[in-house]
Amino acid sequence: MSRDSGAASPPHSSKRTLSARALLITIVASLAVTSIFAVIVISRLTQPEPVTSLRPFGIPANIPTALADQMGLSPTPNRPAPGFKLVDQSGRSFTLSSFRGRAVVLEFMDPHCVDICPIVSSEFVDAYRNLGSLASKVVFVAINVNPNYLTTSDVLSFTREHNLSIIPDWHFLTGSLDALQAVWKHFGIEVIVPKPRGDVIHTSLLFFIDRWGHERFLASPMVEHTSSGKAYLPNASITSWGRGIELVARQLAR
Repeated sequence: MSRDSGAASPPHSSKRTLSARALLITIVASLAVTSIFAVIVISRLTQPEPVTSLRPFGIPANIPTALADQMGLSPTPNRPAPGFKLVDQSGRSFTLSSFRGRAVVLEFMDPHCVDICPIVSSEFVDAYRNLGSLASKVVFVAINVNPNYLTTSDVLSFTREHNLSIIPDWHFLTGSLDALQAVWKHFGIEVIVPKPRGDVIHTSLLFFIDRWGHERFLASPMVEHTSSGKAYLPNASITSWGRGIELVARQLAR
């Protein structure tokens, strides 16, 4: 009797052990799945949203967002642009009001520059050509930022060297240092001359002024540099900038 009784017990005990192990395995697997799911959810919640290009507010509808971004184009408060009285490369005297009735594309340039200014000059020439029949309603103006090269001969040499003479309404304005410094200050242009007769470091901003003499848009011309420090832009970028300048000027000239 006792032998039969002892023989029946082990199978019963083994089933309980197997059942407990199965339950434990199920619980562990369930916890593992739950943990993986939690990690995935937390990862998705904490992962930053992809950055999308946002269109700057107030940009004219005819300017593609990508082009506005490339130019650093932004609207400015619709207020009168600071006035000035200076002379151009031909020795003719001009004030800002001289250009009333036409859109003005205004940049500050160094007539002795070998960096960004020649590239902006190419962009101006492209913009002028793109304007076609509307070119007569747009004026391209540069104001001298080099205290060491103030004469009309200096700005005329730059004009000829960079083919700006093909623009009928191109004016590279200069004057006395006092007169120029007042204009720089009014437009927020910083000019630094590290060495006497050396290269000039200056703020590079492009102002778009409407037919009534009000500032409307601002752009930030940029260049790239080679390993030797020489400034350049791919032709495609110069062409894009020329197109962008033309489109903004076209909007303001109508």
